Amino acid sequence: MKRVYTIALLVGMAILSSSCHNKNEPNYQYFPNMYESTGYETYSEAAVFKGGKEGQLPVEGTINRGFQPYEYPNTPEGYELAKVNLKSPLDSLERSSDKGKELFEIYCISCHGASGNGKGKLVEREKFLGVPSYKDRDITEGSVFHVETYGLNAMGSHANQLSAHERWLVADYVLKLKSQL
Repeated sequence: MKRVYTIALLVGMAILSSSCHNKNEPNYQYFPNMYESTGYETYSEAAVFKGGKEGQLPVEGTINRGFQPYEYPNTPEGYELAKVNLKSPLDSLERSSDKGKELFEIYCISCHGASGNGKGKLVEREKFLGVPSYKDRDITEGSVFHVETYGLNAMGSHANQLSAHERWLVADYVLKLKSQL
């Protein structure tokens, strides 16, 4: 009796598996727009956007995810305000001198030197002249962060290379270097 049930089950499974396939008609595609998508020319007008514009603008008053507004302007007055008022949002657990040192060695050491004396490799090779020593400067964590964000004189902005958190870590490390000089 078991043998009859086994044979019936195998025959039934064979019929089911062969009945679902029809060689004359193609199979049904799920989400066909993923297989045959409409190609749009870059920066061209398209009917999918309102009014045939080149793209949709974000809603007024919104900001990008993860964006932190920086409210000090790129002016000498903004630098002075940042120097006096701007304080690091990092608490004592977030201040990682190892990470700050690592970032300093990647982005700053070539000009400012390992000890912050202004004698980096590019200064020694006379590619840049007049990089000040941290010892001679009246700097605060706010002023260092401001200069990292906007740049100053021959130093360019590092806001594209370093996140705000990383810039605060570097500013903390710079102040540690200044205290050692």
